[in-house]
Amino acid sequence: MVFTSHIFLFYFLPLALLGYYLLPFRRRNGFLTLASYVFYGWWMPWFVLLMMTSTVVDFCCARVISAEGTGTRGRQRLLALLTSMIVNLGLLGFFKYYMFAAENLNRLLELFGAETFRVFQIALPIGISFYTFQTMSYTIDVYRGVAPPVKSFGDFACFVSLFPQLIAGPIVRYNTVAAQLASREHSLPKFASGIGLFTLGFAKKILLANPMGEVADAAFGAESLTTADAWFGVVAYAFQIYFDFCGYSDMAIGLGRMLGFEFGRNFDAPYLANSMTDFWRRWHISLSTFLRDYLYIPLGGNRKGTRRTYINLAVVMLLGGLWHGANWVFVAWGLYHGALLGLERILGRSSIYAALPFWFRVSITFGLVLFSWVLFRSSTIADAGSYFAAMFGLVESETFAVLLSAKLYTPSHFLVMALCFVFVVQPVQAFDWVRNLSLLRVAVLLSVFLLAVAQMFNQAFNPFLYFQF
Repeated sequence: MVFTSHIFLFYFLPLALLGYYLLPFRRRNGFLTLASYVFYGWWMPWFVLLMMTSTVVDFCCARVISAEGTGTRGRQRLLALLTSMIVNLGLLGFFKYYMFAAENLNRLLELFGAETFRVFQIALPIGISFYTFQTMSYTIDVYRGVAPPVKSFGDFACFVSLFPQLIAGPIVRYNTVAAQLASREHSLPKFASGIGLFTLGFAKKILLANPMGEVADAAFGAESLTTADAWFGVVAYAFQIYFDFCGYSDMAIGLGRMLGFEFGRNFDAPYLANSMTDFWRRWHISLSTFLRDYLYIPLGGNRKGTRRTYINLAVVMLLGGLWHGANWVFVAWGLYHGALLGLERILGRSSIYAALPFWFRVSITFGLVLFSWVLFRSSTIADAGSYFAAMFGLVESETFAVLLSAKLYTPSHFLVMALCFVFVVQPVQAFDWVRNLSLLRVAVLLSVFLLAVAQMFNQAFNPFLYFQF
C-alpha cells in the first residue's frame, strides 16, 4: 500500500484515524500496531514475520541489557547487544546483499576458471533498511544508557511498525519518541498542520516528482543522447528524487502529527547547500545523523588524527552508499561523496572556494550533486560512464535522438521544471509553512490536494523511489 493510492487515501487512512480516535489512549498503540501490520503486509504478508522477528529480538535483548544484576553483567550486556546487531544486520545482509555478493563471487570464479554456483533470487522486503536501523538504534541507545528501556512490548512493537514512516523513513530513533509512546499531545492545530504537511508532500510526489520522473526515465533509458538531453535529464532526476523523497517524508511527518507524534525534519532545502558538507546537513537528515552517531563517531570521528578522519569519512560514505542498494554504482556514489567531503575538510574554511559568492558556491555544489545523481540513477558503472560521456559531448548522438528531444521538451515538462526550480530556491520549507494555517493557506492546500488527486487517477502506478532501498 502506498500513500499516493486511492486505497490508502479513501479507505485505509480514514478507517485508521477513526479507529484510533474512538479508542481510549491506552489502546491506541496496540491499534496502531495492528493497522501498521495490515499496511505493511498489503504487498506481501510474510514480510510481517521478518519485522516481528526483529521486534522480538531487540525487545528481549534490551531487557537483558537493562536488567539489574552483578557478576558477569557486563559480558551479558555486550552479548545481548551483539545478538541484536547480528540478527538485524544478518537479516539485512541476507535479503539485501546476498545476490550482489553471490553474483560478484561468481564473476571472480569465472575469471579464474573455476566452477560457478547457482544464485537464488531473493525478494527484498520493503522498508527493511529503515526498520532494522530503527530497532538497532533502540538496543544501542539502551546499552549506552541514553534511552530508557521500554516496559511494554506493545509500545515497542508500535514504535517499530508505525506505518507513517515504516517504508521509507524518516529513520526515527527510539530515544526521540520514547516519551511520545507513553504520552503525546493531540490537538486540533497539530492535526491540521499534519493534514497540511501530508497534502504538500502528496502534491510534491504527484505534481512534481512524477512528471520529472518521466523526463529522467526517458533520458537515462535512451540509447543515444545529445549533450543538452543528458543535462536536461539529470536535472529532471535531481528534481524527481528530491520531491519524491522529500514528499514522502512530509507525508510521513504529517501522518505522525495526525496521530500525535512529532518526528524531526528530514530535508532542509538541500539544493541551497553551499558545500557538500552543508548538503549532507540538509539531505536525508535522519540517515546522515544516524551514520554520524552510530558509525562515524564510534570509529573515532575526527578525534584520532587527520589520516584516520579521512578513512572514517570514506568508510561511512561507502557504507552509506551500500545502504542504498547492492550495486557498484552505489559504492561509487558513496565513495564520490566521501572524497568530496574529505577534500572540503582538507581545503578548510579559509579556502578560495569558501570565499566565493554564496550563489556561486550553491551552483557549484548543485553541479557536483548532479554528477552524483548520474551514478545513483544508472543501472551499471558502464551506463554511468556513457551518460557522463553524453553530458560532456564525448559521443555522437544518433539521428533518432531527435525523437527523444520531442519527448523531453514539452511545454508541461518545462512548466513543471520551472516550478521545481522555484520551490527548491525559496527558503520557506513545508515543514514550517503548515505550522500556522490561515484561511488563505487552507484554501491553497485544498486546491492543491484536489488537483493532485485528479492527477493521481491519470497517472500510472509510480511507487516512491526509496521503496527500493
